[in-house]
Amino acid sequence: MLKFIKTIREDIRVVFERDPAARSTLEIILCYPGLHAVIFYRVAHWFWTKRLYLIGRMISHLGRFLTGIEIHPGAKIGRRFFIDHGMGVIIGETSEIADNVTIYQGVTLGGKSWKKEKRHPDLGEHVVVGAGTKIIGPCRLGAFSRIGANSVVVRDVPPKSTVVGVPGRIIYSMEGEIHDDVNLEHHLLPDPEEQALLCLIERVKELEKKVRLLEGENRKRETEEAGEAYPEGRKEQKDLGIK
Repeated sequence: MLKFIKTIREDIRVVFERDPAARSTLEIILCYPGLHAVIFYRVAHWFWTKRLYLIGRMISHLGRFLTGIEIHPGAKIGRRFFIDHGMGVIIGETSEIADNVTIYQGVTLGGKSWKKEKRHPDLGEHVVVGAGTKIIGPCRLGAFSRIGANSVVVRDVPPKSTVVGVPGRIIYSMEGEIHDDVNLEHHLLPDPEEQALLCLIERVKELEKKVRLLEGENRKRETEEAGEAYPEGRKEQKDLGIK
């Protein structure tokens, strides 16, 4: 019981750390459906581990009805798990979520098999999953990965990577040491359209530079050809001291 209370306290404390809109503990306890869903899950999961499956499912169903967030009691979720906004989140039975993970509304951790086997994704530590993202199948998201909003992920993602798009593709991979607060910078996820425009601008600059070089070479060649065509005029210019 003491361990359970400690875990819930961490779940409350993490809301302060990751949501600047949180003002008080009472507000979080009363007004955060993401926290309510996590508490329902932890109670349901306890019954599930005691093989009281029906009670676990009933508690989970009640939590879904009250919060709009569906977390299967068989899922394995670590400490300091934060669901922001939360409506429409679905976490399947064989999902495994490590510590310090943040997910936003509309996220689905779904399966792609009807067999009784590992069929849902695993999320490593400090992963951030953007709103509306669908992660399907037994793929693994490495620690410190970030998934852009409305992406669809069906394959493994290496640690410290940023994924966007449908299907999800890796567009950025961080190197070096990563601090814990980096995983909250969800607003810094690269914008694919912005990146495409920046690439086009850089390409235009390169082409302009090449054009200027070609123009310079062309003028030089024309001057040389003019000198060869009119050698007498060039000799007079030299005699007059004109280069």
